[in-house]
Amino acid sequence: MNNSTLIVFLLMLFIAGLLSDKFYSGDNVTNVLRQSVPLGLAALGILFVILTGGIDLSVGSVMALISVVVAILIPEMGLWPAIFASLFIGATVGACAGALVTAFNIAPFIATLAMMTIARGLALIVSKGQPVFIDDTSLVDFGTGYLFGLPMPVYILIAFAVIAQFIYKYTVFGRLVISIGSNETATRFAGVRVGWYKFVVYALSGFACGIAGLLASTRTGVGSPVLSVGFELDVIAAVVVGGASLAGGRGNVINTIIGVLILSIISNLMNLMNISGYNQQVVKGFIIIVAVMLESLKSRKRA
Repeated sequence: MNNSTLIVFLLMLFIAGLLSDKFYSGDNVTNVLRQSVPLGLAALGILFVILTGGIDLSVGSVMALISVVVAILIPEMGLWPAIFASLFIGATVGACAGALVTAFNIAPFIATLAMMTIARGLALIVSKGQPVFIDDTSLVDFGTGYLFGLPMPVYILIAFAVIAQFIYKYTVFGRLVISIGSNETATRFAGVRVGWYKFVVYALSGFACGIAGLLASTRTGVGSPVLSVGFELDVIAAVVVGGASLAGGRGNVINTIIGVLILSIISNLMNLMNISGYNQQVVKGFIIIVAVMLESLKSRKRA
């Protein structure tokens, strides 16, 4: 764990309590946790992409696409087939981005920008530009329900984080993903199928964003083609604040979750202080710049 990330998190908790007397109310803490779920799922997915030295800008668009697709498919297929089909579509969008990066050597920024546009366009097409209501109360009840005092979607994030941590720390896949980001040329010369691993991490990112979109839609009971516009900024900010290097090879699951909580606290605090959404985007942009600058300084010291 990066101690500086933990220190920033504890500092944010202290500052939030000073700036707003509503921050530590039970309802608000629950709201922060609930808001952290889609951000956390997407951040864990994109973490593995960033570890390879890549980037995924299609996050918000995939979430929107999955939210409307699952709402459309539930009346036709039933709940569970619709969920599985939607998550498969999310993974497929990610896999397409991975194929563009690995098979056609397109820069990750361009490949995922293209998939971002395609996914958002598909979301608008299949929904006809209108919100689609989720015709299944059990799914909405899960998204808005509680278990042992915590919102039920939080348990999905915890389970996903545990799986991600296991993959990151205890599997060959996790070690090779880090190796690719640290020194792709050396990893390739060692006989590792670098392209395959890159392809898989983009598919995993799409799958994670699919789950995030599904759970985000359960909060309102509506699949929306304009869900999570600009959300990729929040996700990248959370991963970078968590100490990951955009150059690849450095970052971990625990710090990413802490980064997610830091971003969620900042967003929640700005809402409590009635700061406009436009100004919030400026603040988040500065957060990314500062986090990248600090990471760059750390890299120079290590060198």
